[in-house]
Amino acid sequence: MAERRKPRSRTAPARKAARKGAPKRWSQRVTRESDALDLEQGVFKLTSAKKIAASLKRSAERSRRRKSSAYRSALSMLIFYMNRAGRNLPTAQRHRLERAKVELKHQFHRD
Repeated sequence: MAERRKPRSRTAPARKAARKGAPKRWSQRVTRESDALDLEQGVFKLTSAKKIAASLKRSAERSRRRKSSAYRSALSMLIFYMNRAGRNLPTAQRHRLERAKVELKHQFHRD
């Protein structure tokens, strides 16, 4: 008979991070202080996919710290945000961000 594992406590990692003095929300810090881009405040909350794509493009082209192309950096940051939000991302916003991916391709002429 197989042994049953005890379910992990969901608060254990947060307590561990607090003890070590590490930031609780590393993904928020990455979005804010990424080496790839300096994002505008609230870029992922904008109401239009075109505005989101334009803002990401502007940030990627202005950045001097990025390690790859502007298109790749902008798309990476958008995908990173979507992945980290996971199931907590409202459906309407997820669809808007998916449209922003397509719009980003158009703005960078990657059809």
